[in-house]
Amino acid sequence: MPLQPMVTGRRFMVCAGHWLAAEAGHQVLAAGGNAVDAAAAAGIALGVVHPDQVQVSGVAPMLIWMREQGEPVTISGLGWWPRAARLEHFEREHGGAIPLGILRTVVPAAPDAWILALERYGTMSFGEVACFAIRYAREGFCVHPVMAHYIAQYADQYRLWPQNAAQFLPGGAPPCEGDLFVQEDLARSLQYMADEEAAARRHGGRVAGLRAARDAFYRGDLAAAMVRFHRENGGWLTAEDLAEYRSAVEPPVRRDIHGTEIYSCGPWCQGPVLLQFLALLEGVDLHGLGHNSAAYVHMLTEAMKLGFADRDRYYGDPRFVRVPMERLISAEYAAAQRRRINSDLATPGMPSPGLGEALPPPAPSPWRPGDPALAGDTSYVCAVDRWGNVVSATPSDTSYESPLVPGLGFVPSSRGSQSWGRRGHAASVAPGKRPRLTPNPALAIRRGEWAMPFGGPGGDLQPQAMLQVYLNRTVFGMSVQEAVEAPRFVTHSFPGSFEPHPYYPGRLDVEEPLAERLGATLAAMGHRVEPRPALSLNTAGVMAIERRERDGLLMGGADPRRAARAMGW
Repeated sequence: MPLQPMVTGRRFMVCAGHWLAAEAGHQVLAAGGNAVDAAAAAGIALGVVHPDQVQVSGVAPMLIWMREQGEPVTISGLGWWPRAARLEHFEREHGGAIPLGILRTVVPAAPDAWILALERYGTMSFGEVACFAIRYAREGFCVHPVMAHYIAQYADQYRLWPQNAAQFLPGGAPPCEGDLFVQEDLARSLQYMADEEAAARRHGGRVAGLRAARDAFYRGDLAAAMVRFHRENGGWLTAEDLAEYRSAVEPPVRRDIHGTEIYSCGPWCQGPVLLQFLALLEGVDLHGLGHNSAAYVHMLTEAMKLGFADRDRYYGDPRFVRVPMERLISAEYAAAQRRRINSDLATPGMPSPGLGEALPPPAPSPWRPGDPALAGDTSYVCAVDRWGNVVSATPSDTSYESPLVPGLGFVPSSRGSQSWGRRGHAASVAPGKRPRLTPNPALAIRRGEWAMPFGGPGGDLQPQAMLQVYLNRTVFGMSVQEAVEAPRFVTHSFPGSFEPHPYYPGRLDVEEPLAERLGATLAAMGHRVEPRPALSLNTAGVMAIERRERDGLLMGGADPRRAARAMGW
């Protein structure tokens, strides 16, 4: 039996990385809003109630499936490097590293992405969906265990900037679970956007109002404050960078797996690597291997290593680099990659990419058994409305890598930490280029039978956990909640996406009780096994909603490894 019951409904459902965000989305759905309205309400709220991991001024990639409009679309919700950014600066001044601080800033994308989604596919105003976030920020909420953990873990980085410390280390110390956490500056910033919208809406209607809310952030007082702060503190963000930003609306990457269509955002994020995992495993009798047997764990781990090798070599902003996406997810390529796996022996580190042209491998990062676990940031929200419309979104960005803008209450996106200060790398720094993003919402559709948006937090661990949850549900027949809670394993045998891009050849973190049962066998196969507690915070978190076509039954799964909750009716 799962630790927490699977939530079911017949009308609508939302699942989010915090219960207050789920409540915001649920209230919007109950008021007649659609899935886009609900996802925006929950996603913006996550920037308030999960501010260690999500910034309202961060990133918000999403997949949207409006049933009457046909195929799903993606909204990138990912900003690009300012015009003034130069790879040469990081090479000359920082030895190719991208240091903590203001120079990690890329153009904030989340406000534009949520407002664009509302304008094209939603029914409500910005003020109507943001009112929950404004209230949570103004009146406060109780600090939850995940937030308390991360703020304590990064307390020294918060202390680098007085304004960050004042907000996140009240009284000089990390907040404790249950403490009231108020963000008055952030409430004022969001209220300003809502007020600008309301003034424009009175004369120009809903769309004019939404554009005014957007302009308040990208051209108005909030933009002016961001630009002034960057100018005075050696940053690169300018008024032109902000005013010119627009999130891309694009077709998703799609792969059919045994009759189920799996969709992800493009290779400007790591999303397609999940499709590569599934394509490679399509030719394997996973059920025959046995769920979470040593052979199963080994096969998935080796498949994931091959996918991550390709991610490291080829994935980047397609406007700047050529990504051979069709070939990477093709059946022929998957079969060739499958033949590279030794069923008895683990690859000792990251394998070479499948199309050759390998870059020199990075030096392994220091690591000893028993060292602290590796964490990953981000949160997630998915929503399904009474009409069967679906949204899958992964809002993100931390508050401990770059400075808050005084008076605004938010950190302009520090996602530059996922670029490389290394020439020749697909995700290297360039003006106008997007970093290669870890947040990667997904959507699975089995036409005429079911649809399932899924995703979660966890940095590089996201697609690994998403793969296991998907297989738990579709191969092994678990309920959505059981699939989310089942024991997991994650590899770190590749360069991490976050600066300083740590690399741990052969490392395989395995949750209990799997580690006790399989550890010796996996070690004999060449894996460097690191046991982790059951339901570890450091094996990512996954949320999902499955909608059954024949009767509209909705089933929600929320990961107890995080603060996630599903709500439905």
